[in-house]
Amino acid sequence: MHSFSAYCRLNVPVSASHRTVIRAASSKINPRARFDPDRRGDRHEYFRAMLDHHNDARDLAARHRL
Repeated sequence: MHSFSAYCRLNVPVSASHRTVIRAASSKINPRARFDPDRRGDRHEYFRAMLDHHNDARDLAARHRL
């Protein structure tokens, strides 16, 4: 499982779209691993984890805005 700190290193605001999160996450991946067909499942798992953390951050921000 990928940590919340990995999501924080993406430096995206909670108002960012899911596409922006995926683009930021993709830029953090080593270029050799980014295009390796054998690592496709790993990349998708990483992207899903970053989107889950992004949704959690959005929920937290919405709860504190009252």
